[in-house]
Amino acid sequence: MEADIFDYHKEEDSLDVESFQGERRKLIQPTSLKDPTLEKLKEVLVDWINRTLKQEHIVVQSLEEDLYDGLVLHHLLSRLAGVILAVEEITLTSSAQIHKLELILGELDKKLGLQDSSLIKWNVKLIHNKDLLATIHLLVAMVKSFQPELDLPPNVKVEVVIVEVSSSGIKSDVQIEVLTEDRETASDSSSNPEREDPIEQLLNLEAHKVNTVKKAILHFVNQNMVTMGLHVADMDKQFADGVILLLLIGQLEGFFIPLFDFKLTPVNESEMLHNVTLALDLLNDTGLTLPNIDPQDIVSQDTAATLKVLYALFKKHKGK
Repeated sequence: MEADIFDYHKEEDSLDVESFQGERRKLIQPTSLKDPTLEKLKEVLVDWINRTLKQEHIVVQSLEEDLYDGLVLHHLLSRLAGVILAVEEITLTSSAQIHKLELILGELDKKLGLQDSSLIKWNVKLIHNKDLLATIHLLVAMVKSFQPELDLPPNVKVEVVIVEVSSSGIKSDVQIEVLTEDRETASDSSSNPEREDPIEQLLNLEAHKVNTVKKAILHFVNQNMVTMGLHVADMDKQFADGVILLLLIGQLEGFFIPLFDFKLTPVNESEMLHNVTLALDLLNDTGLTLPNIDPQDIVSQDTAATLKVLYALFKKHKGK
């Protein structure tokens, strides 16, 4: 941990420890600054600001550099909420900028309905100090309140180091900070329990993350099929006829499925459908509930359906 904070200080030469003596400060880790999802969120926010303020001929290029003095935020407040404050248009001194931000953020917090200060993840000092984390939190809150139809990149998270400076030294901790929620979890999941399905969430991630999970499940499958001389290389295709799925279920659950109950070498879709239906019925009999899985989906090589079945088996038997 100490090495991490040392590396951070090396990369952020502008960090002044004395400037937040006695405070807790959140700083985005340098590795997270390069995260593609964060870059995409920044691009969307910059584009949103520029489209919103096009008539004012204001062009923002950097969230870190262009919002600290209050000019852009004041114009956004005017355009989105119809609030025009009696403040200077251009402020050159630090004290004037801070005074302007105090008025703007005070009005913004009211418009955003944030009366509880514990819920506010930004303040005048952070915005004026060009704190990217606080600036993004503020802009995301403004989008949600004033233009909820704007499609922000979902599930954007960054790793932050929390630094606390006191007379006894520096304490630090690393946490994950959520900038935007997952689209599914942001909705009312209590009335839509199927939205909590981990496979559906997995398939919304980057391709390399999906492949990593698929490889782990395939490794689990092949570990249990090796005694039968079978090997699975293509998850979608090799489970479509139901044969390997049935053999895997028998192997994991410890029972023998008579050969006359299924088609060992199915020659058409009807026989494949028979096998998969039998497999799902057997899983249901063992108490493994698989809601919203249609046998036809697996026969049709639907990745999500196949993954749901295999993940359920993996979750149940991986520790045995």
